Amino acid sequence: MEIMENIKKEEFEEVIVNIGRVTKVVKGGRRFRFTALVVIGNKQGIVGFGFGKAKEVPDAIRKAIDDGFKNLVKVNIKGSTIAHDIEQKFNSSKILLKPASEGTGVIAGGATRPVLELAGIKDILTKSLGSNNPSNVVRATVEALKRIKG
Repeated sequence: MEIMENIKKEEFEEVIVNIGRVTKVVKGGRRFRFTALVVIGNKQGIVGFGFGKAKEVPDAIRKAIDDGFKNLVKVNIKGSTIAHDIEQKFNSSKILLKPASEGTGVIAGGATRPVLELAGIKDILTKSLGSNNPSNVVRATVEALKRIKG
């Protein structure tokens, strides 16, 4: 993914998409760890996602946000929507994005919605096909947005 220079972290908003609890069974019982999937964006065409793991939830979220700033991508937005239809597959998740007319809104569910909203897209139609694993859906959506021609 692209590395963005001269970004102001204050401009960015973050949305926690998923928090998972991971259990490791050891001799003395269960050890819990947490994973966090966070999407960050400035609503002006820059969006990214990050994944963090830690023993406590706030630490996992903080790590995910830091990771998100390392994975920022520039999105080509045409007005309030995207320029053309695009389909993207990541593992077994598949996402279909279609441009929509003014006033349609973001028609998206699950993990796709925060990515599109934080990218600054206001009108779009989407369909998630295949697996709805949040991590894979977010990755497929970001890849699709990255591939859109201006």
